[in-house]
Amino acid sequence: MNPYFPSPYRRAAFTLAGALALTLPTTGQASAHVEVHAEGAQAGTGPVTVSFSAESESPTVGIVRIKTQLPQGIDPADVSLATAPAGWTLVQTDDGFELSGPELGAGLDAEYGVTVAQLPSDATELTFPTLQYYADGREDAWIEPVTDAVPEPQKPAPVLTVAPAVAVATTAAATSTSADSASPRTAAASNPATDERSSIPAWALTGVAALVGLLAVGLWAWRRRAR
Repeated sequence: MNPYFPSPYRRAAFTLAGALALTLPTTGQASAHVEVHAEGAQAGTGPVTVSFSAESESPTVGIVRIKTQLPQGIDPADVSLATAPAGWTLVQTDDGFELSGPELGAGLDAEYGVTVAQLPSDATELTFPTLQYYADGREDAWIEPVTDAVPEPQKPAPVLTVAPAVAVATTAAATSTSADSASPRTAAASNPATDERSSIPAWALTGVAALVGLLAVGLWAWRRRAR
């Protein structure tokens, strides 16, 4: 045993070192981020309200501006403000939109939402790279894509996952099947000769037969008298 570092003191030093290790910041992925969600969203549908939450990383100053790039298939002109902090407004940019307004309280997250006229029909994962600005000029760039090579980037761009679009069946096959399935009875009903013959009443046919019979009897009697 080391006389200058007795065992009880050594154990206390190790305990203190472990506690400090847990409280010190690490170099791993940042804890703050921008989240995005849209309840029940489905590709190819709209309008859809897309909600964002930009977490604050500053304990001293507040967020004053958010700038977001829209995914391919969504035009900036088709995006309008749904919800935002008091006094904040939306301005459409060339590739997305920008929100700004009075400084939020230090440490407060920026909660906002936009209405999208229609989501793209050919994508189920929509990425919204976002820049977050603070009152002191600091900027957080949440723009890094998640890839197979980098599954957990330091500053991941928010990604919205939506349900696949519903396949729309064409009506051409249904129309063709309907035409081919016409029954012989229907075809016969469209024949003019059949329609004309079937339209003669039964009493008329009986009367004609009786008249022909009377004429035959009269002709036979006339011939006999002539002899």
